[in-house]
Amino acid sequence: MFSKETYINRRNKLKSDVKSGILLFLGNDESGMNYADNTYHYRQDSTFLYFFGSDYAGLNAIIDIDENREIIFGDELTIDDIVWMGTQPTIKEKSETVGIKETAPQSELKTYLEKALTKGQRVHHLPSYRPEHQIKLQSLLNVHPNISVKNASSEFIQAVVNQRNYKSAEEIIQIEEAVNITAEMHLAAMRMARPGMKEYEIAAKVQEIAISMGGQPSFPTIATINGQTLHNHYHGNTLKSGDMVLLDCGAENGMHYSGDMSSTFPVDKTFTTRQKEIYEIALNAHNAAITKLKPGIKFKDVHLTACRTVAEGMKQMGFMKGNMEDAVQQGAHALFFQCGTGHMMGMDVHDMENLGEVCVGYNGEAKSTLFGLKSLRLGRELEPGFVLTIEPGIYFIPELIDMWKAEKRFEEFINYDKVEQYKDFGGIRNEEDFLITPDGARLLGKPIPKSIVDVERERI
Repeated sequence: MFSKETYINRRNKLKSDVKSGILLFLGNDESGMNYADNTYHYRQDSTFLYFFGSDYAGLNAIIDIDENREIIFGDELTIDDIVWMGTQPTIKEKSETVGIKETAPQSELKTYLEKALTKGQRVHHLPSYRPEHQIKLQSLLNVHPNISVKNASSEFIQAVVNQRNYKSAEEIIQIEEAVNITAEMHLAAMRMARPGMKEYEIAAKVQEIAISMGGQPSFPTIATINGQTLHNHYHGNTLKSGDMVLLDCGAENGMHYSGDMSSTFPVDKTFTTRQKEIYEIALNAHNAAITKLKPGIKFKDVHLTACRTVAEGMKQMGFMKGNMEDAVQQGAHALFFQCGTGHMMGMDVHDMENLGEVCVGYNGEAKSTLFGLKSLRLGRELEPGFVLTIEPGIYFIPELIDMWKAEKRFEEFINYDKVEQYKDFGGIRNEEDFLITPDGARLLGKPIPKSIVDVERERI
């Protein structure tokens, strides 16, 4: 937990930005996997953590800007709770550590909000992403679940985004800790992968490291020989000679800040010639994107730099033809690069994604609807304090290739005869985390091998 003053200052800025009304913060409750007492790993809502610091289930809070009151609502543990959970600080004791002096039982929240609405105060809430939040909003504010996202306060969302997008020095320390744990996860996987091993052995190892170093995985691990499936959470395949492993995993540290890295490495001790050629193109795109990072440049332009690098590399190998600037503008490169080059990162691995990509990653500008570009989560002008990922890749998706070929899509740019020879190739991605500084960008945390030479050296 940060100092009391950090949380007080965050709340004061929020009040100054929103100016009036009541800000409602819904904390997360425990969630049962298959019955109530068998719960998933608990994770508090990130915005609740950011402003109130309390990492406990069953809490909600308000900031009444008009009355200058800040209250955390929750019920104290009963003796039955203590028998199973042990002694814990009281809600009042928890709240005082972050500068909150007022607490109240959970039952009083509805009464407080009803009185506020009667007086004509506006109650601001954020978009709901859990069913429990939707139920709470219906109970507290009579907001039907079907409109709970639409009913969210744009002023509240923007004020939260305008704070959380800019990482403080103390936050960067936490993020780098998470990234360093993440690097150890990748290094362990690179060193252990062997033919005959199961994907779940790698997934288990990286999760073990995250927990053993005081954290948790920051998102479900991708550890797969089928890297062409972008979010592949199946871990049942056997690693074979000639395969590559695409590992995308990250750690969340004890303060709930995230790391997010990807690596691709051969199951054998070295890449095949075919793998090296495609890997080098993806790595060139990765490095080209990094060189563009600085304040004042739109991340969309960073992404398009990576796209053009992929397209030119694929043209040199005979997969594409024609004018690559035109090919990228029209989206032909997305046969090989279907996703975005990066996203914001912080307490959430896709930071504040529940508050909306248009607000967080585009500063209110409309996103593209073009295939490939529509999956870019970050497009806005970069500013000092932003933390983001760089992760272009190359993916041969058989179903997409078959569909585009059947539709004769982009035949002026794509050599489908060549592409057909690589339908079994899979996918490649490297990913690193960066802080935008006043004069450029800085790699966060311990670097992991990404050149062909360095990856193969780690495999020996």
